[in-house]
Amino acid sequence: MPPRFPRFAALLAILLVGTLPCAHAVEYTQVNTTASKISFTYNQFGSRAYGTFGKFDATLDFDTTNPTAAHARLTIDLASIDAGASDANSELQKPAWFNTAKYPVATFESTGVEALGDHRYLITGNLTLRGMTRELQVKVLLKPEHAIGIFDGDIIVKRSDFNIGEGEWADKVVSNDINIRFRIVAPER
Repeated sequence: MPPRFPRFAALLAILLVGTLPCAHAVEYTQVNTTASKISFTYNQFGSRAYGTFGKFDATLDFDTTNPTAAHARLTIDLASIDAGASDANSELQKPAWFNTAKYPVATFESTGVEALGDHRYLITGNLTLRGMTRELQVKVLLKPEHAIGIFDGDIIVKRSDFNIGEGEWADKVVSNDINIRFRIVAPER
């Protein structure tokens, strides 16, 4: 019986692999910003608050067979913020916060991508906000659905790292941790 076992195991492996869906190379190079979304949550006076950015541009060069060569760039129009109230949106344009007159956009540009397995990636890059640049690492999940790639991720950005909310706003009224979530949608190429 032992001599047959290796042949049986090899045959079983071939049958199992033959029934698995074939992995094929997929490239994502065009971002559908209309279907994509960038949102954020934070705490203010102990309550959870939610907001979005309505205008942003993104470029992507991602090949599933060579993710380490991938590159992504995201530019966010900070004046497009919607924090849930017009007075909050106006306040966030002021020098103590985003200072959009001087710094109208925030940018994130990748510097490296590491495949973590199971459609998960760790993207390292530089976030530039209010004229300051900080390196960040973002975990991203790629969900391929019907010839579309959905890149989901989130990261916590500290306001204090970019001097956002200076002066009277530097206290604990608004949490230092801002949870940024994104959903970037790109069709297969």
